[in-house]
Amino acid sequence: MARRSALSIRIVEGRNLPAKDITGSSDPYCIVKIDDEAIIRTATVWKTLSPFWGEEYEVQLQPGFHSISIYVMDEDALSRDDIIGKVCITRDMLAEHPKGYSGWMSLSEVDPDEEVQGEIHLRVEVLGSQGSRRLRCSVLEARDLARKDRNGASDPFVRLRYNGKTQESTVVKKSCYPRWNETFEFELAEPAGEKLCVEVWDWDLVGRNDFLGKVVFSVQGLEAAGQEEGWFRLWPDKSKPTEDERRGSLGSLQLQVKLRDETVLPPDCYQPLVQLLCQEVKSGRQDGQVHLVTLLDEATTAECRQEVAISLVKLFLGQGLVKEFLDLLFELELAKPCEPNTLFRSNSLASKSMESFLKVMGMPYLHFVLGPTIARVFEEKKYVELDPGKVEIRDVGSAPACPPLIRAAFRQLFQRVGERFPQHQHAKFVAVTSFLCLRFFSPAVMTPKLFQLRDAHADARTSRTLLLLAKAIQLVGNMEPAAGRAKETWLSPLLPALQQGTARMRDFITRLVRTEEDKGEEEGEGRPLGPPPAAVKEGLLLVHKTRGKGPLLAAAAGKKLHFCLTGESLSFGKSPSAERIGAIALGDILAAEKVEEKSFGSSHVMQVVYMTRGGQQETAYLQCKCVNELNQWLSALRKACGNNPRVLRSYHPGVFRGDKWSCCHQRDRTGLGCDRTRHGVTLQDWSDPLDPTVEAQRLFHHLQGLRGTLREKYWELLEPEDGRNGPRGEDAPLPEGLSRLFAVLGELERCHRRAQPPEPPAPALLQLQT
Repeated sequence: MARRSALSIRIVEGRNLPAKDITGSSDPYCIVKIDDEAIIRTATVWKTLSPFWGEEYEVQLQPGFHSISIYVMDEDALSRDDIIGKVCITRDMLAEHPKGYSGWMSLSEVDPDEEVQGEIHLRVEVLGSQGSRRLRCSVLEARDLARKDRNGASDPFVRLRYNGKTQESTVVKKSCYPRWNETFEFELAEPAGEKLCVEVWDWDLVGRNDFLGKVVFSVQGLEAAGQEEGWFRLWPDKSKPTEDERRGSLGSLQLQVKLRDETVLPPDCYQPLVQLLCQEVKSGRQDGQVHLVTLLDEATTAECRQEVAISLVKLFLGQGLVKEFLDLLFELELAKPCEPNTLFRSNSLASKSMESFLKVMGMPYLHFVLGPTIARVFEEKKYVELDPGKVEIRDVGSAPACPPLIRAAFRQLFQRVGERFPQHQHAKFVAVTSFLCLRFFSPAVMTPKLFQLRDAHADARTSRTLLLLAKAIQLVGNMEPAAGRAKETWLSPLLPALQQGTARMRDFITRLVRTEEDKGEEEGEGRPLGPPPAAVKEGLLLVHKTRGKGPLLAAAAGKKLHFCLTGESLSFGKSPSAERIGAIALGDILAAEKVEEKSFGSSHVMQVVYMTRGGQQETAYLQCKCVNELNQWLSALRKACGNNPRVLRSYHPGVFRGDKWSCCHQRDRTGLGCDRTRHGVTLQDWSDPLDPTVEAQRLFHHLQGLRGTLREKYWELLEPEDGRNGPRGEDAPLPEGLSRLFAVLGELERCHRRAQPPEPPAPALLQLQT
């Protein structure tokens, strides 16, 4: 059993942002921080006060995270980027919106005294007998404090306040992971109604000290327990005006945020549900009966249909039945009253499932087809060729280029539509292009950043070029270029080229769905898919010089190497085509974590802690080019090593120089780390390996909330018998498939109840947030 938190974030757009540049505009981008750790950076949108990003992310988090902060920044080429404002969303706020939050949120001013982070380790106890009691507070250590000085660190000390008296600890220089191990005592007030305030400050020689956070305790509960010890989160100073009072004309952000706290049971618990769904797919559509998939489509709201479609596609991919599942959806959709010219244009479960299937299985193909053209548009800026005679023709649509499973799905769609509309043979071609062109290629051309074709959004001129290309793809995909002539007369010079493109598209689809070439390909389509043999992640990384004799450090310290992460190892060489210099087996990787900025003067350095063949623990420090590349590498490494039983629970975010660690000043090089590892914090990617257990849990959660709706939809869709229709009572008989589904859901619900841990006892010491 595993508990996990999945956070979905979509940063849509901003509006009415203040101008930060002398041109009267800004170059805004967003930084997303989870508990004060930067996880995501959006692309910069140049020269606008109303930027559109449309970027979506899903982050796997540790279950105990507290808040999400989204900072809107203005990028400057010659100076430090300006902070425009921020939005903060707490875990409690997300808990109030179980279906997710969607809307506009006003930006608030960034106050340095509220930019606190980290935790402090304290032990608080009451000593003595009645009449001469003392309150003792042991300040042990702190971790991940805010960096307030230019050297990328702080000089922290602790100030304790109780009953009008103040005491202070010593100052620990240049550390965000200080260790004090100091004890302070106060005479306990009678009655014990006063609060103990523990503040952390950054000491400055010149100017006022910087506030690093505080913890406020109620002492009353401590009297019964006698002692309380633990790590306590540092909180900002709430004595200042609230955010609502300090909000000015900083603009606002449109966001869509959803938190899923999931308890994933062992795979055996989900087998009855998986087997039931597989049996429903194998049984196919039967005349006169309401299929369970039809009920699911009708009962699922438009807002949830995309998530359900993704889970179903991934589940059936893992079971080797995705082709049969999609074919069933096509058959059920075509059984409804429909017109040939509007097929699959709605956001039905069939449309969303096919769209999700293309993204899961077809991203390498999309990059192969569109990558060179998109790169040329961005690099040459003015590259738009209208003369068909000068256009380079690439046969990217041949059978070997398109994945066999995608071809099989399109072949089924082509045949089903041809059987449904035998008098409209044109419809089966349009059905294929409605997915391939209108829902896959055209959106990727319009916004290549969202399909990982580019790292940045296009500027205004390039966006216009991409819009023209996407429009051309849509017209060719409609298979009727003459239809665009009436709406947009300026396209008339392109009609000959579009007509030629339509003819080539028709020929391409004919070859795409051809069966003669595919007998050998279909042999393996019914088997579950294994992990892809291709590289999970690769790229150039700079190897930093450090003390050590591991294979990475001895290979090329101070040089850039090409690293390649596969399902077996992390290997490296001088270039992608060069011979591999060395490799680290995934079973030998113990941790992949970030490194403090002060260690190498950069905030984009990661460390890979691994075990050498001789059994010695070593660390490689690798420089990434940006925060996104850093988090992508960390995510890929953490997922690849997720099942390694030897992973570390703590690590040092600094480096060992001289005779001590730069982070906590410990002198024991092999001692326990001063910060927790973050193995569970990862970014979701389309290339992630399938996890049918997680998808089954998400489907269970969705179906559990639809039990009443599924029953109602069944009676609505059932053909009237004896003149009766409409909703039936709870005792009315249900079809076998729906009855079995309810029984399976009930048993899974009981498994979840048995797996829930008992409620922990309330702590004797109450930590207050204000």
